[in-house]
Amino acid sequence: MTVTPLAADSADRPAPAFRGRIGRDARSGHYAVPGRYRLHLSTACPDGLRIAVIHSLLGLDTVCPATFLPAVPDCPEEGHSALRPLYEASAHQYTGPAVAPVLSDDWSGRIVSTHAPDIMRDLARRFGSDRPSPYPRGAEPEIEVVERMCAQGIDEAAQRAGSADGEQAQRETALRTLLQTLDTLERRLVGRRYLIRDEITAADVELWVALVQLDTVHRHHLDAAAVRRIADRRALWTYARRLTAHPAFGAHLDLDGIERRHHARCQGLEAAGAAVRILGWGAYATR
Repeated sequence: MTVTPLAADSADRPAPAFRGRIGRDARSGHYAVPGRYRLHLSTACPDGLRIAVIHSLLGLDTVCPATFLPAVPDCPEEGHSALRPLYEASAHQYTGPAVAPVLSDDWSGRIVSTHAPDIMRDLARRFGSDRPSPYPRGAEPEIEVVERMCAQGIDEAAQRAGSADGEQAQRETALRTLLQTLDTLERRLVGRRYLIRDEITAADVELWVALVQLDTVHRHHLDAAAVRRIADRRALWTYARRLTAHPAFGAHLDLDGIERRHHARCQGLEAAGAAVRILGWGAYATR
């Protein structure tokens, strides 16, 4: 098992990144067996929310059960106490935080992976399902482009635009990047139900989670004028509302948990935009 440093979700100390993969057969060590693996997720965390949606789209509740964790770890410096035995069994003399998401192996009591993109792809490709794959053949390059757009053009740009430490010029540049990214996605969605195919794919999961984070977390650090400009993308927010009404999406939308997680972790300044939510998510969610 290769373990490399990764920024911790619940503490400043580094947590190991477990990058095991589910293979095709027994020769790979970890191979797909119904009931062998378990997900440990907090849907208040963006990665946990992405995995939960993919898991539901595939209908894997019994094939790979999921255990859902609190929005805020019970031990702020140590992470989730429920995950500590898995981390200690998987990394010698482990003393870092026990953070989610985790894909674990019930046979060995150890962690297979903490890397969300790998987990989502292995769920789709290694466990049999009669449902459409969120990673359809030939769509991987387009999905990867959307992943980068969401990570860099929405999430990172929104963080910089609302940063209390950045200079005004830097915040304005980041806001332009954010708005340009939203414009590109808006144009893609005009006249379409989904982003890259005629059915839901992982690209839609990525964008939906990015929009949830933008409106429930990053909005707190943007002024009202910036929030109004973001809200002006009608096709984008209509699309977000439509996906929220889908059971695989809305059933996992924990608005209270996202709020608690944000306030437990946030070190930035609140801004006037915090009073104005773009979408009434709870009215469309199916929780």
